Amino acid sequence: MAITDIRAFSHLTEDDIVALANEFDAIRRDVENSRGPRDARYIHSVIRAQRVLEVVGRCALFGSRRRSRWIIGTAALSLAKIIENMELGHNVMHGQWDWMNDPEIHSTSWEWDQTGPSEHWKRAHNYAHHTYTNIVGMDEDVGFGILRMTRDEKWRPRNLAQPIANIVLALTFEWGIALHDLSAKKELEGVPPVQWNSGPNKEFAAKAGRQVVKDLVFFPALTGPAWRSTLSANLTANVIRNIWAYLVIFCGHFPDGAEKFTTEHYENETRGEWYLRQLLGSANISGGRAMDFLTGNLSYQIEHHLFPDLPSNRYPEIAARVRALCGKYDLPYTTGSLARQYWLALRTIHKLALPDRFLKATADDAPETSSERKFDRWRPEAPAVVTEASTGRRRGLLTALRVHAEHAVAERRRRLVNRVTGDLPSLCDSRHSSESG
Repeated sequence: MAITDIRAFSHLTEDDIVALANEFDAIRRDVENSRGPRDARYIHSVIRAQRVLEVVGRCALFGSRRRSRWIIGTAALSLAKIIENMELGHNVMHGQWDWMNDPEIHSTSWEWDQTGPSEHWKRAHNYAHHTYTNIVGMDEDVGFGILRMTRDEKWRPRNLAQPIANIVLALTFEWGIALHDLSAKKELEGVPPVQWNSGPNKEFAAKAGRQVVKDLVFFPALTGPAWRSTLSANLTANVIRNIWAYLVIFCGHFPDGAEKFTTEHYENETRGEWYLRQLLGSANISGGRAMDFLTGNLSYQIEHHLFPDLPSNRYPEIAARVRALCGKYDLPYTTGSLARQYWLALRTIHKLALPDRFLKATADDAPETSSERKFDRWRPEAPAVVTEASTGRRRGLLTALRVHAEHAVAERRRRLVNRVTGDLPSLCDSRHSSESG
């Protein structure tokens, strides 16, 4: 099952976790105290760039019956929607820019270019996901209620359709998120699912209706004779934005190394353990500044989960300090290319579509699901946290994972050797019988 004791899993003492929390708190204070004009210039420049791209895209689509204009318009509009969704909508509504006291760039007033109302998303995401991050049974973002992403979740026959459901989710990601957030809103307010005239349903219908009219009626109609090609461009831009947002989210939450946790762990969680859960339950995407910008700096998913309300343009400098702390406390810092992280997430989606009896690893020691019990077989008699006398270097979770992997490889080799040597007598007997005949 998922991690129930994060202290045991992380190979840290109680004092270590308190010290780690103090260091994370210091990072927060330093960034909060240094926010200022350069950060304001950044977000204003992003807003200007996004609006210019949208205007360029919309204007190009007036001539969208020409293939070149269609490509230019669709590309510009897709990029504008990605920036609005990732770097603006997501981060503004996290309150990252509330310190500016700008009513136009504030979490209470921003409405994003998505089918779901921002208020629904903020309740489901800002509160539920960022409070209960990767806690199975509490964080509904673990698979979004559609995909089985951990062996802690019971297999159901519907999971056999995961590979297809995953494709549908990627293509219609904004709708999937909107319906997911609507469900969370209705659950919070105690609204029965069959009550169609409820407040949450009306809010959703109003926002989704405006989005559909804007993209599928109003803007195509503006281009007159080019309305068909404009309609196809708008649909294409939405799909491109959906797939990109889906990729970023899945690469930050579901590759190997992004751990899951149990409700038992959460019951007595300290501030330091909350920081640890965010660190160990997230994964970053490597790729440079272009990748950082296009993901809304969610390529720094670890830093975002640690500090969701700090300005996203500060995540690169925060990441340098977080990596240093991981080195100091011998903790893993999970990162990889977009292709690698998505391949690992995709492997989990397809693998967990099958019943457990077809899976080799256990729920305590699988690439996508592990717990502190994975170390029980190899755990030495010495304390879990060891400091080397010669170097003063801490030996913690990162070292334990390396040793565990080495033991696993050695055991597979022994099994292979035993299988081969066990077959030798029967092979010899078979050859002897053949020669006698």
